[in-house]
Amino acid sequence: MSRHAGPDKVVDKMIRMPAIPGLCAIRHFAFGSALFVAAAIVAAAWASDPATVTLTLKDHQFTPAEVHVPADTSVTLVIQNQDPTAEEIDSPELDVEKIIPGGQEGKVILRPLKRGTYPFTGEYHEDTAKGRLIVD
Repeated sequence: MSRHAGPDKVVDKMIRMPAIPGLCAIRHFAFGSALFVAAAIVAAAWASDPATVTLTLKDHQFTPAEVHVPADTSVTLVIQNQDPTAEEIDSPELDVEKIIPGGQEGKVILRPLKRGTYPFTGEYHEDTAKGRLIVD
């Protein structure tokens, strides 16, 4: 707490709290616990960041046509459509339907998946735009 003692002088008064046995240890424990919890939350957020896989669509074909990703992990698919026309990536198994305009990029975040093979196609050019997501 402070009070003025003139135009250029400030006098500080310190209020001393009575010593309470163990209070310092309790405060240190609480602070350390809070830091531990904060670090755990940050670590969990980093661990849950989805892996990113980039697919290129050119000449109505996906490259790579086969993608491997880990099981039980969120994955972000980045699809770069280098064709001048739009394409719709479609996969009932992945629960994905997304239109990507020509010359643009689209992103799809996939839920954590169990092991297996998940096909996907470009719905507008199903005969050539085919791919597989293999979850290992």
